[in-house]
Amino acid sequence: MSISAVEYILLGIAAFALSGLLTWPVRALAIKLGAMDLPNLERKTQKEPVPYLGGVSIALTITVISYASVLYSDNTETTFPLNSYALLPAVLLGIMGLIDDLRGLPPLPRLFFQSAVGSVVALFLISQNIVGSPVGNRALDLIINIVWIVGICNSINFFDNLDGGAAGTVAISTLGIAAIAIMQKQELVSALAVVTAGATFGFLLWNKSPAKIYMGDAGALFLGIIVSVLTIRLNPAIMPKWNSVALLPILLAVPILDTCIAVFSRISRGISPLTGGKDHLSHRLMRKGFSKRGTAYCLWGMQASFVVLALVVYKWTSPLGTPVIALASAYWIAAFIWFWRIPSSD
Repeated sequence: MSISAVEYILLGIAAFALSGLLTWPVRALAIKLGAMDLPNLERKTQKEPVPYLGGVSIALTITVISYASVLYSDNTETTFPLNSYALLPAVLLGIMGLIDDLRGLPPLPRLFFQSAVGSVVALFLISQNIVGSPVGNRALDLIINIVWIVGICNSINFFDNLDGGAAGTVAISTLGIAAIAIMQKQELVSALAVVTAGATFGFLLWNKSPAKIYMGDAGALFLGIIVSVLTIRLNPAIMPKWNSVALLPILLAVPILDTCIAVFSRISRGISPLTGGKDHLSHRLMRKGFSKRGTAYCLWGMQASFVVLALVVYKWTSPLGTPVIALASAYWIAAFIWFWRIPSSD
């Protein structure tokens, strides 16, 4: 199997076009079903009802394009199961998210199901020896991967609180993953990353401010599995090994920052971390006077800067790798302190 530059471009364009086209009928269906996000809670930032279910168009696009490209390839026997280890669990969590969007689910059963799916995925990755940067101990690898998968799923879900925020950030992150995977000739990882980037950019046409549709939990949880598996599978193969491991959180630095800010803020105020609120990065930026669109641009810019730092670490790991990782860590900590100092509520 060998994917040319032209084929990567075609994959991205196909995903972009299909996602953009599918979102229109999905939006119409959401309106017909009454699957609307109403401005009926204090934490809601929209003034009018906005349809949910945009995640269905993202999930359909990524699944259809990925399996179509597998069938087109000349190595279906190998690529089909390797694609499925990411797509099938993502579909399962996407279905759970869809049920939550339509009917509502309590937080604890959702977390239990995420943990169960994450455990199965992590076991498969380790048993098949397809973890990009293992630490060398299978039990520790299993625990780390389960925590990472569940954590990233929730981070993407938490981060979906602003028009275009999550979609744009995932698109930028997956472009970074694709760039490293292409240079490492990890073609399955790079192809899925390109398709994910294309699908989220296509959805962004509808989701940017003012949003005409939200991805909902169905899309956020689906993307959470995809992105977490892509980063686990990614093998930068740079030395020392901890530099390779450090690239993973850098590639998803802003969603992780948002989750840490929200969770620690709620704990410090004696509130359950699973309770929603206006204490995310986007809410704090708007409290500083940013518009919705300006807030999205700011968060996208932050994520893009972290992706650039990750690419520098990969490309010039000697002698810049360790100093740039230190710079990225200092940048993240400084951002945490700055956001933390902004009030958690109005």
